[in-house]
Amino acid sequence: MEPDTALNLKQGQRHRPLTPFRVIRGVLCLVMLVSTAFVLLVYCGFWTGIVLRFFSVHLSRKTTAFFFGCWIALWPFLFEKINKTKVVFSGDHVPPKERVLLIANHRTEVDWMYLWDLALRKGSEGYIKYILKSSLMKLPVFGWVFHVMEFIPVERKWKADELTMRQMLEQKCLRSQKYAKEKGLPLLKNVLLPKTKGFYACLEHLRGSLDAVYDITIGYRHYCPSFLDNAFGVDPSEVHIHIRRIPLTNIPTSEDEVSSWLMNIFTLKDQMLSDFYTGGHFQNEGTETDLNTVKCVVNLLFVMILTGTCAFLTLFSSIWFKIYVSLVCALLSTATYFHIRPSPVLV
Repeated sequence: MEPDTALNLKQGQRHRPLTPFRVIRGVLCLVMLVSTAFVLLVYCGFWTGIVLRFFSVHLSRKTTAFFFGCWIALWPFLFEKINKTKVVFSGDHVPPKERVLLIANHRTEVDWMYLWDLALRKGSEGYIKYILKSSLMKLPVFGWVFHVMEFIPVERKWKADELTMRQMLEQKCLRSQKYAKEKGLPLLKNVLLPKTKGFYACLEHLRGSLDAVYDITIGYRHYCPSFLDNAFGVDPSEVHIHIRRIPLTNIPTSEDEVSSWLMNIFTLKDQMLSDFYTGGHFQNEGTETDLNTVKCVVNLLFVMILTGTCAFLTLFSSIWFKIYVSLVCALLSTATYFHIRPSPVLV
C-alpha cells in the first residue's frame, strides 16, 4: 500500500470506541481462548497428535482436526457474533471440503485468522495448514499447537539493512517497490511481491492431490485492524473476502511460467484492492451465508465443558493430573523445538 494511503487508513475514525466494557470483554475472551487451547492441546492434542500417530497418521490427523477445529470455530464466533464484524464474501462460490492451495494478500496480523471464517463455512476448519515464520513455533502453547497441527515453519533470510518485520507496512511496500524497479517487475501499491519460488515448490509437490488453487483477496472497511482491535471488538466494521477458484489446468507447469503467472495474479489483486478502496466492495458479493448461531453456541458449550472438566481435574483432583500436565508440556516443548514427529510403528 502507498504510504499516504496506509497512513490515512490508520488515522481514520474507529468503528467503535474502546470502552472499559469492551476491554474487559476482550480480555475475558482472550483468556478463554488461550486456556481452551492449552487444555485441548494437553488433554486431546497430545493423544491425537502424538500417541495416536504411532499407530495411524491418517486417524491421528482426523481426530486432531476435529478437536482443534472446535477451537478454531471459536474465533469466527468471536468476530462475527460477539464483535458484530460483518464478513462479506464475494467472487466464486466454492464447494465444501476441497483440497486446495490458498494464496492471499497479507496486510495485518489477523488476515490469516479471517480465513477460518471461510474454512468454518466449508467444514474444513480443522484441516487448514499455514506456512509461517519458524520463530512463531517458539511461542508457548501456540507454538505447540502449530507443531501438532503440522503447520510448516520456514526460515526467512533478511538482508542486513532490511528493517524488522514489525515496522510500518508502508516501509515494507517501499522496499518491495524498490526491488520491483531494480528487477523490472510490476510496481504494486497494495500488496507485496509474491514468493514465487515457495509457491512453485508447494504447487509441484501437491499438484497430484489438489482440486484447485484459491486466490483470496482481503479488504477492510474502514480501518485496517490489529489483533487487539479484533479482540476488543473495536475494528474492523467489515471484512471483505473475494475468492477466485482457479483449476489446476489453468496453471502452467514450468517454474518460469508459474512465476510469471503468479506475478500476474498479484498485479490483478493489486488493482482489485485499489478498486475496493475506491468503491468499498468487491464484485459479485453474497456468495456465502451467515454463520449458524446455534451450531456456534453448541460448539462453544462443548469446548467450555471439556475445558472446565479438564481444568477441574488438574487443579482440584489427584496430583497425578498435575504431573501429567507437566510431563506433556515438557514433551511438547521438546518435540516442537527439535521438530520431532513420531512415525507409525504399524504400517
